[in-house]
Amino acid sequence: MEALKSASDTLFILLGAVMVLAMHAGFAFLELGTVRRKNQVNALVKILVDFSVSTVAYFFIGYAIAYGVTYFVAADALVAKSGYELVKFFFLLTFAAAIPAIVSGGIAERAKFNPQLAATFLLVGFVYPFFEGIAWNQHYGVQAWIKGAFGEEFHDFAGSVVVHAMGGWIGLVAVLMLGARRGRYSKEGGIAAHPPSSIPFLALGAWVLAVGWFGFNVMSAQTMDKISGLVAMNSLMAMAGGTIAAFLVGRNDPGFVHNGPLAGLVAICAGSDVMHPIGALATGAIAGALFVVMFTITQNRWKIDDVLGVWPLHGLCGAWGGIAAGIFGAKALGGLGGVAFGAQLAGTSLGIVVALAGGAIVYGVLKATVGLRLTQEEEFNGADLSIHKIGSTSDRDTAW
Repeated sequence: MEALKSASDTLFILLGAVMVLAMHAGFAFLELGTVRRKNQVNALVKILVDFSVSTVAYFFIGYAIAYGVTYFVAADALVAKSGYELVKFFFLLTFAAAIPAIVSGGIAERAKFNPQLAATFLLVGFVYPFFEGIAWNQHYGVQAWIKGAFGEEFHDFAGSVVVHAMGGWIGLVAVLMLGARRGRYSKEGGIAAHPPSSIPFLALGAWVLAVGWFGFNVMSAQTMDKISGLVAMNSLMAMAGGTIAAFLVGRNDPGFVHNGPLAGLVAICAGSDVMHPIGALATGAIAGALFVVMFTITQNRWKIDDVLGVWPLHGLCGAWGGIAAGIFGAKALGGLGGVAFGAQLAGTSLGIVVALAGGAIVYGVLKATVGLRLTQEEEFNGADLSIHKIGSTSDRDTAW
């Protein structure tokens, strides 16, 4: 029976890992459909190579920092419990690799290729697992302190804060350090529109992400005996709430409509296992409206050129999700309890601080040493040119 349970758990979390891996195709097509045509190849190549660099960084460094586990052991130890621990690594890697995938959308169309790969290695190898270990593995006594202060630990079931807020706030730092795309904002205060290059690709990316998200959330249980249909239902309701709110507030703009479900799904990750479905619907709806309003403000009023809106979508909606778990997860509002508003506020704030500090160190050092920004000529002709210079022959350049 134990062997059967191990095999079942291994298959369960493997399916989750594959579904979240598929989400990275969603990240790629969401970016592909949003950026201008001359930068589409860059978006595709960047997401795939980022994922591979993330795998190496997390395997050799990040997973050990977060969980104290390394794979420099004998082969018979690796296959214990049907290789469950190996597949658990795969599953958690797909979460870690979401950090650079999120950042990628914010810095699109003007970031150098190789420095971003270096940032990916450092973020996935050191910054993300530092907070991951605090939130999900009791590191440094932070969770114990939060429980002592507020009565409950910080609760983030599937990563509203650990993954999405971290990625969004790191992305904000990177966007601010890079500055706006050339020609986006004029000295006279004008704004040059850069509309999405392909709504169908953008929509495809959103749908792939939305479907994979049910693996992201439901399979965060990590074992079959902890699976909960409530998580799936709440994810569905938050997705619907985010879509409807973005549709209404965004006045049927297709870019907002297709980011609305993602805003809802970002926000529901933290409390999907403790909320009532009506609470999940409200959480998603608030997130969808929050994304539309803040995307518009950041782009038009504050002139922050966050291409895909990763700070409003992941940073703000992720932070809202962390706090919402402490509101709608409470028994007074139909939730299952086991959460505290103060604990959620403290944990969410800590995640933001770690993201801002880690992002500032990583991108600050890279900017000071190798630079982050494409040249004016490269940016004018398209970021795809920066790919061609990586070990390319002139024949291959022509083929591109």
